Amino acid sequence: MRDFLIRGERGTRPGEFWALDGVSFDVRPGEAIGVVGRNGEGKSTLLKLIAGVMLPDRGTVDVTAGVAPLIEITGGFVNDLTVRDNIALTAGLHGMSKADIAERFDDIVAFAEIPDFLDTPYKHLSSGMKVRIAFAVVSRLEEPIILVDEVLAVGDKAFKRKCYARIDELVAAGRTLFLVSHSDGDLRRFCSRGLYLRGGRLVEDGPMADVLARYETDAGT
Repeated sequence: MRDFLIRGERGTRPGEFWALDGVSFDVRPGEAIGVVGRNGEGKSTLLKLIAGVMLPDRGTVDVTAGVAPLIEITGGFVNDLTVRDNIALTAGLHGMSKADIAERFDDIVAFAEIPDFLDTPYKHLSSGMKVRIAFAVVSRLEEPIILVDEVLAVGDKAFKRKCYARIDELVAAGRTLFLVSHSDGDLRRFCSRGLYLRGGRLVEDGPMADVLARYETDAGT
């Protein structure tokens, strides 16, 4: 049994650029996977393919479970709407029913620590507050697969600790986690398996510690 399967095909024509080229792997339910690589190597593209917001030019992406994506902090939010309306809108876009939104609304607000900003237009919030809201909403979804792309790099230390504790809860509950991060500490904490992308290709797939060692060796660190 697996949550999803990716089977890539290699580009063959000279002069072509492929964000991902010939990347193939499968994922079993409950795995916590960290994705490493330098900027521009295809990490965010990979998560967008899993989330279904991009489609592959070649090959297949077979996702058999729902996805909770935290890959673009402003995705789904409308600048001129209030925070209150944006929470309802974004949660609904992610498939949460009106009843579930009403039930979880107070928890989302409390987690994001924004009770005094509910009637403030979203466009007036800081980037840190936007991350709080996005994380609070997405982490309350019940989808089996969670995608996190660098968003933990934004925000104060106290809120990061809350996010870490929430991710720990989700992983302990058997959710599948995909984490893109430049933080070795975060990757080692949450992930047992690693994928190393270089030049859009998967060059290492194995235990997180081994993948980080290979990546650090290649980077000369």
